[in-house]
Amino acid sequence: MRLMHRLLMLLVMCVLAPVSLAAQIESARLWPAPDNTRLVLDLSGPVEHRVFTLSNPSRVVVDIESSDLQISLASLDLQRSGIQRIRSGARPGGDLRIVLDLDTDLTPRSFTLNPNEQYGHRLVLDLERPSGEALQPREQQVSKTVGDLNGQRRNIIVAIDAGHGGEDPGAIGGRGTREKHIVLAIARELYRQLSDVEGFEPFLVRTDDYYISLHRRRQIAREHNADLFVSIHADAFTSPRASGASVFALSSGGATSTMAAYLANQENEADVIGGINGISLEDKDEVLKSVLVDLSMTATMRSSLDVGSRVLGEMRNVARLHKSTVEQAGFAVLKSPDVPSILVETGFISNPTEEANLGSAGYRRRLASAVRDGVIDWFNDNPPPGTWIAWQQSNGSDGMRRYTVVSGDTLSGIATRNGTSVGRLREVNQLQGSAIRIGQVLLIPEA
Repeated sequence: MRLMHRLLMLLVMCVLAPVSLAAQIESARLWPAPDNTRLVLDLSGPVEHRVFTLSNPSRVVVDIESSDLQISLASLDLQRSGIQRIRSGARPGGDLRIVLDLDTDLTPRSFTLNPNEQYGHRLVLDLERPSGEALQPREQQVSKTVGDLNGQRRNIIVAIDAGHGGEDPGAIGGRGTREKHIVLAIARELYRQLSDVEGFEPFLVRTDDYYISLHRRRQIAREHNADLFVSIHADAFTSPRASGASVFALSSGGATSTMAAYLANQENEADVIGGINGISLEDKDEVLKSVLVDLSMTATMRSSLDVGSRVLGEMRNVARLHKSTVEQAGFAVLKSPDVPSILVETGFISNPTEEANLGSAGYRRRLASAVRDGVIDWFNDNPPPGTWIAWQQSNGSDGMRRYTVVSGDTLSGIATRNGTSVGRLREVNQLQGSAIRIGQVLLIPEA
């Protein structure tokens, strides 16, 4: 009888013992960027994994413990990814092996991410291109030439940064509008408009739907010797009643409002996606240099507040403002010690009315025009030495106003409105004929 009792207890323990279930790989996303490709695997639970490389031919191998692939990786679009083919198969013990056949040498980096509001558990594999071998962006960025051959009349360089991207959707509105798509559309429109303005040369930090760390965004601006960094975003808050556009500059101390602190924390959390095991590693070295950075940023922050004020002044003609002055908070993306930087929150995507507005191409175009006009206004008063605008102001522009050509303008119409002649306009602006273009800046002599 005692033996039967023991056998019964053993059977009950076996039935009640936890069963180790394989993690399911439920979906996958591939995000090609100019300097890397990111593969994201959505998981039903946490996993252990290891990554290694093989050569001749070049391969990256990912072994995932106790996992089961529920999808076909063959359906992923591999264009511009550096990956030629993806293979997978089960290994003894229930593990899964994924093999990426490469068409170029890529360096792998992997980490897992814990669940957030948009996604569950994820395994992230970054394949980084060698230094100097970044792909050209899909959207051609035109480099304009202005001035003499000695380069004394360079363009003003404006870095236009569309926030979020790729695996980081940013805020999501009630209608499903994703911040990353809205801000890229506004950034592209601002790029188009500013490209038409004489003496300015904008470029897009993010040209497509892919993730860039906050540190790397600042680095890209500095690599291009940017005179200004403009980061485009769309707010979100816990209440749908919050509304209004804002402009932010960096704060060396606390935030200027509770909302500013909340938004900075929300935006800065994006860098977790670039870390390992959910911990951001992007800025650890900069923390050690914070004192030197703070000292060097005094003049930069002053300029950021000034240009931000000009932009905010123009935006009030298009959108309702959340605050009438430039706010400050510790936005990580603005921490460039030598590049004036502003963050433009174009509205609350969590507000139904503003979500609808931001979904309108016409509204986005007007917002971009407001940012453009604020930027032009500030640089007209603060042209960097050696730029075409600085040269124009120091060569015969004393006592003259500057006028930016808009759609519908003619040289004769401008002359008539300003009490001067076409010949005089040609003379002071060194024009060969009467042709002018939208965005061209003309000197207007006194009547």
